[in-house]
Parts: sequence; structure tokens; C-alpha cells
Amino acid sequence: MQKLRVLIFSCALCVLHPGFSLAQGLKESNVAGSFYPGDPEELNRQIDGFLGEANPEPINGEIFALISPHAGYGYSGKTAAFGYKLIKGRRYKTVVVIAPSHHYAFSGISVYPEGAFRTPLGDLEIDKDFTSILLSSNYSDISFDPEAFRKEHAVEVQLPFLQKTLSNFSRSSAKISDGIPPEAGKIVPIVMGDCTFLDCQNLAQALKKAIGARKDVLIVASTDMYHGYDFQEAENVDKLTLAALNKLDPEGLYYGLRDGKLQFCGGFGVVATLILAKELGHNKAIILKHTNSAEVTGNKTKGIWTVGYVSCVIDQQKGDLPMLNDTQKKQLLQIARDSIQTYLTTGKKLEIKEADRLLSQEMGAFVTLRSHTELRGCIGNLIGSEPLYLTVRDMAIEAATGDQRFPKVSLGELKNIEIEISVLSSIKRITDPNQIILGTHGVLVKKGINSGVFLPQVATESGWSRDEFLDNLCAHKAGLASDAWKDKSTQLYIFNAEVFSENQSH
Repeated sequence: MQKLRVLIFSCALCVLHPGFSLAQGLKESNVAGSFYPGDPEELNRQIDGFLGEANPEPINGEIFALISPHAGYGYSGKTAAFGYKLIKGRRYKTVVVIAPSHHYAFSGISVYPEGAFRTPLGDLEIDKDFTSILLSSNYSDISFDPEAFRKEHAVEVQLPFLQKTLSNFSRSSAKISDGIPPEAGKIVPIVMGDCTFLDCQNLAQALKKAIGARKDVLIVASTDMYHGYDFQEAENVDKLTLAALNKLDPEGLYYGLRDGKLQFCGGFGVVATLILAKELGHNKAIILKHTNSAEVTGNKTKGIWTVGYVSCVIDQQKGDLPMLNDTQKKQLLQIARDSIQTYLTTGKKLEIKEADRLLSQEMGAFVTLRSHTELRGCIGNLIGSEPLYLTVRDMAIEAATGDQRFPKVSLGELKNIEIEISVLSSIKRITDPNQIILGTHGVLVKKGINSGVFLPQVATESGWSRDEFLDNLCAHKAGLASDAWKDKSTQLYIFNAEVFSENQSH
């Protein structure tokens, strides 16, 4: 199997400084004065200039990860600024920076355990509580090898941008010896050597455990793209690589990198980031800026060394439907069943605390009960006003005891009840009924004080046409005339749903 170029190429186009100090847990800068200015005032001015020129489209959702280049600032700084500008002013308590190893060949993953990293803008403390969780995992491929950090620049190059954009990371050149306030942001430096896909999965799982239900953690995957001597080849290879990134397909990306068809020098970190993002429900990659050193310098002559750069964010935008994995679906189904049983037995709600980050997000959901394939109750909440797992708990109880169309479910019949859960995206107003995709969209109809909703699976189960679907929604759910949906004063909203049951997934 071909080795990924992470162990072959240097991305810098600059001279390296090998300085390394582990005195009192302090990691001195390797590349201040070469990759970026060593003078604090000059560095401040340069990054301010980059941020001032960057003009990314605003993102309203939760930014979970950045993919950011790590060459010398003269080459990639303007590109990196696109991602960092979008996190400016946001609050992250811990930033995990995942970088490749350019100078030290090893297998596995090295996590810097404690202390601080120094830049001209001050010291950034390492989150040792976070790193201890990673290093105490059962994965033998995750350890601390100081040699991985001795000359490495790919972690360090990200740090001044963090200090300039995140207020709790900026301390005006404060040093670790001066004492760092408890509320100050912290970093988790990680360097990846040669890794299998399983290694990437293991890192993602260890990070997921360390993150838990926290929403104040940012992942930065530090990587450059194409490395070679042909501008046109750079354009073609980077186009393929960005297409794979947009698909959020970590396995496809990994083996594309191994085959040499795709190029990220920090590819293993990107793969691990994609695995983790999908696990935690972040389902959108947005390319903010892509360029390469030939475009930056204006020299596109064949035979000139060329390196590609990209700035990308991974987020879950408002309205997006998160992707639940099988474990999360089973957990929600178990919560629903346990909640009904507890309430029928004790008359009290199930006391539960869920640490899973995605299940702790506020989302709407419906719980549907069936007995021998016949509907036995269905109640839900379109608007997520509490964590998803609590929404499921409460709607399960309501479906069993509060659906006025049916008598309350008895404890004796619960064993014959099949539970189905529909996790909902946010609703979107539409003006054209032709925008409704049967089997994909649920629909809410509102007119005056009357309203009604059909879940997406209603169209699939009934076999109705769009007109029949809307006629029945108005007449039988909203208490309106069957053709009320044609009235311009009637409001129509659509939403998506991820539907799964104890018997099967839809």
C-alpha cells in the first residue's frame, strides 16, 4: 500500500527553526520569524490585515471544525483567515489542533499532555483534563511522543490565529509564568504519523468521549493540499479532493489519499475530523476559500513547486437534520420504551441524563406507537425546546397516555407495542405546494387558529398524490376545508424527518 505523502513532503516553502524546549512543560516556538513574524506588533498587523481582507459568507449554525492551511503566512495566511474570521467572537473553551508529522516518521497519534505552547502573542495552556482522557483511552495508537513536536510547524501555525480571533485565547503576550486566568481558552495539540483508517476511527472515538455533551470545543484540522510541480495538476487534484471533502465521506477520502488520487498532507487529521463530525451530527462542509502557491505568487510556470491551500468549516446549520448513527437510534428507542414503562408503573417521568452531544441538542420529535401494525398513538413536538432525548421521553409518555383518539396504553399491552421515532429538522415556510416532496417532507398547515401536521411517512404509507395528501391534511388534521391549502391565506411549512423504529429503519 502506497504511503501517504504526509511523511515525504514539507509544506512550508520557508526555512524551519528546530528550537524545542520542554522545560516546565513549555513548548517554545519552532517557526516564529520564518513561517510568521516573530515580532508581536508585526504579527498582530499581519493577521489583522488578513482578517480585514477575508470576506466569507456568514454562517449562522454551530461551527464545529475548521480545515485550515499551515504554510508560511505569506503563502496561506489569507486563505486561513476565511475560516478564522467566521469564529471571531465565538466562545470555545478548548481547541483541538490536529496536524500531520512532516519531520519525524512514526506510526500512530501523539498527544501533547500538558504545559503550554508559546507564540509571540503569548502562551496557550494545554487542556490537561482533556488530554488525559485521550491518553487514558484503551487505544494503543494514542500516546505521547515528544519527537513528533520537536520540529513540527503544523500545530503552531494555527495558534496566532486563535489568539487573534478568540477573545479568551488572547492575553496580550501573557506568559505561562505570569499565571493564566481559569476562564482562559486552552488547546489540545495532536500530531498524527502514519495511520490506518482504524487509527483515525480510534482518535475520533477518543475525542468524542473527551467532548461528551460539551458545545464549547472547536476542532482544527491543519492541512495543505496538492504538493507538486504542475499548476494544472494542482487544480485537477485539488478539485477531486474538495469534492470528496464535500461528501463528508471519511473512508472514501482516506483510501483516495492512500491511492494518491487525492492529496491532503494532513489527510489523516481531516479523516478523523470527518468521522467525529458525523458522529456528533455535523453534516455540512462549506468550502470558504481555495487557492495555491502558484496563484499567490503569480508564477504558474510548469516545474515550479506548487502547494494547494483550503479554508473550510464543518457545521450543522440551523434547519439541517442531523445524522444519527445506529447506537444513537437504539438509545432513543430505549429511552422511549423505558419512559413509558416507568410512567405506567410509577406515574412519574423517567429521571435520565444523557451525555451524548447530538442527543443533547434541542430538536423536535414525534413518537408513534403501533400495536400489531395498527396506529395506537402519535404525539410530537415540532419545535425543539429541550434536548432531543428529553423530547423523546416526554413525547413517548404523551403518545401512550395523552392521545385523545385512543385509550391509554396499559402496562400489560406495552410488550406488544412497536415504537417509532421521527427526529425533525426545523420547519420552513413555502409558498408553492409543488415544493413538497412526498415521502421526504412532512407538512404543517395553518390557517387562523387551526393547524395540522402530517409526518413524511404518511405519504409513503397511504400512497396519496400530493393533492390527496394536502386534502386529507386540511380536512382530517387541521379541521379545515379539504381545499384550504389552495387559499393564499393558508400557511404551509415543510420539514424533514429521520424516521426509525424498533422493527426497522426507514
